[in-house]
Amino acid sequence: MNRFEGGGRARMRKSWTFTALGLAIAAAGCGSAPAEGSAAGQGPDGGFTRVVNVEVRSVQPERFVEEIHLTATVTASQDVQVAAEESGVVREIFVDKGAHVRAGDPLLKIDDQILRAQVDQARAQADLAGQTWERRKRLWEEDSVGSEMSYLEAKFAAEQTAAALKSLAARLERTTVRAPFDGVLDERRVELGTMVSPGQVVGRVVALDPVKVRAGVPERYAADVRPGAVASVTFDVLGDRAFTAPIHYVGATVNPQNRTFPIEASLRNPDGLIKPEMVANVAVVRRVLDSALVVPQDALVRVENGYVAFVADRDANGPVARARQLTLGPSERNLVVVAGGIAPGDRIIVVGQKSVADGDRINVVGTRD
Repeated sequence: MNRFEGGGRARMRKSWTFTALGLAIAAAGCGSAPAEGSAAGQGPDGGFTRVVNVEVRSVQPERFVEEIHLTATVTASQDVQVAAEESGVVREIFVDKGAHVRAGDPLLKIDDQILRAQVDQARAQADLAGQTWERRKRLWEEDSVGSEMSYLEAKFAAEQTAAALKSLAARLERTTVRAPFDGVLDERRVELGTMVSPGQVVGRVVALDPVKVRAGVPERYAADVRPGAVASVTFDVLGDRAFTAPIHYVGATVNPQNRTFPIEASLRNPDGLIKPEMVANVAVVRRVLDSALVVPQDALVRVENGYVAFVADRDANGPVARARQLTLGPSERNLVVVAGGIAPGDRIIVVGQKSVADGDRINVVGTRD
């Protein structure tokens, strides 16, 4: 090997040495960059340690309302299929479907010519029987003329014809079909000229103010729902409008199919916006805690033996995260009552809690209400 070959190989070894050294320095520089959401700080031994940026919320006693949330349906307070009580042809229609009616308003008229004639005949018979009775009564009681049998026959004939007249007059009155209560004629099932018979449905009247809100309550809340309680009612189709309705009925038995018991609330509906069969969201107050420690459920971290929350604490070297084992109470929406594990004034980590462990260094960058 000549000297030129030996010199080239030496230069190549020196080039590879500088390249490897440069890659090692670059790799060391990348490894020292702090992770996202954290910063590098100097530890007590002079080295560097990870510091996690967090946001906290101060825990103070506050009022907490626990509610039972139910899905309910709306029904009319009264819903009746109106039927004809006499047979005949429909001669007049007074109200069209969709119209508001008062109790006793006429809805339609059935042909009454035959009944009217029978009433006239019965009235004449009743008048004759009544006059006959009056005369025989006067002759028998004042002058003792006639027999007791004739006296009694005249009395019974007068009573019988009067009763027959009353019966026919009632039937004549029933040829006019009337609204049974205040409401809306939601359906009309006959037209002019329709032949109807007793018991045939001719229309439907519904009362919409108030309406009933019916729901099934799980049996575990049997001790918490009583008549007189007030329910909050909302409808997805009506947006943010909220209503209150007193509970007037609580079922005495549990449905074995779904393990719920029924409740009914009465809801005012003066403008008719709420319609039967609409779906409602019902909230019933179960209990009220006047002084409870409440934290967001998102602040809790699930562990093997339950839940913990991280509290922003401080030691000799600065802010530090401390894990607290929690005893939880009732929850409502995204809030939960903490019955044990934290104290008033503790600062719960609500942002960054998933990135810390007990004893980690933290940097509090914000406080939430």
